[in-house]
Amino acid sequence: MAVIGYARVSSTGQSLEVQAEQLCAAGCTKVFEEKVSGTSQQGRVQLAAALDYVREGDTFVVTRLDRLARSMSDLRDIIDRLQAKGVEFKAIQQGAIDTSTSGGRLMLNMLAAVAEFETDLRKERQMEGIQKAKAEGRYRGRPASIDAGEIARLKADGLGPTAIAKRLGVGRASIYRVSAAALATANKTHHSLAS
Repeated sequence: MAVIGYARVSSTGQSLEVQAEQLCAAGCTKVFEEKVSGTSQQGRVQLAAALDYVREGDTFVVTRLDRLARSMSDLRDIIDRLQAKGVEFKAIQQGAIDTSTSGGRLMLNMLAAVAEFETDLRKERQMEGIQKAKAEGRYRGRPASIDAGEIARLKADGLGPTAIAKRLGVGRASIYRVSAAALATANKTHHSLAS
């Protein structure tokens, strides 16, 4: 009977350290970690690995429900899979959520419904804000894609990532991402030509 943890953050710039520490303090002997959006189960390799890893009698632990799922249907699917394997579930920051008790199962369903409701409200408020900004002529939409060639030219001129980001009006992480993608493409091309 093992206690298995799962930690998730939405982006590579966020740290998993706090969640991992809390999971270890809660008795987890193994923690699966990943940096990926939680809007669906797709692409969540470590979640899939954790769900495959757990065995009957184990307890699957997260710090909060939103680290596991963002929709009631995804949460229900994950919990059903755990229960089918005879695995209990706990959310340590929401202490009443413990599927080994009937009260914990009830609390899980209630909190999941509230979390989904809050997500829907947030989306509605965002859309209302966009509509208002469009009506006032303030909405510019998604910024145009960043030109890797322009980044390379600015680098050749001696500018660093922060200065390039400021010049192009984007975040520094975008500069790193586009540069890494351009380097990967260049490496593929080089390997293809060398073959």
